[in-house]
Amino acid sequence: MDIDKIKNSIRNVPDFPKPGIQFKDITTLLQDQDAFKETIEAFYDAFKDEKIDVIVGIESRGFIFAAPLALKLGCRFVLARKPGKLPSETVAEEYELEYGTDAIEIHTDAISKGDRILIVDDLLATGGTAKATGSVVNKLGGEIVSYAFLIILKFLKGDELLKPVPVFSIIEY
Repeated sequence: MDIDKIKNSIRNVPDFPKPGIQFKDITTLLQDQDAFKETIEAFYDAFKDEKIDVIVGIESRGFIFAAPLALKLGCRFVLARKPGKLPSETVAEEYELEYGTDAIEIHTDAISKGDRILIVDDLLATGGTAKATGSVVNKLGGEIVSYAFLIILKFLKGDELLKPVPVFSIIEY
């Protein structure tokens, strides 16, 4: 696994979406077939022995990594989406944003009691969305094995919010 190849394929965009933010643009990683493949391999190597039943991908960039990883691990893939995007009965959890609230939903029939769950997203910042997703998984009876992210912004301490569940990341800034 070539972590430097993965890290070097991510474009840094200064002052986006506002001054002072160093945006980590993963679109350049996705355009690099080798780097994208290395990323999926890194996730696979970390979780191949964990007996995962379900991977929950968080809208929307989490889907990009969760779906191929679910295929590679031979497990189910479940969507965690913003309100009103899933067509059947859902369970939701609200979470705080800088200015207001949002929510995340999962279909009520997507996770069974005792399923071993891996929650995947592209980036962990403050942890609100991931924490809300974990709350929905818990409401549905799933057992969270770990959270997994391509990137973690350690200085924002989102991983602290997710304790005591383990947090895996390929790249840390």
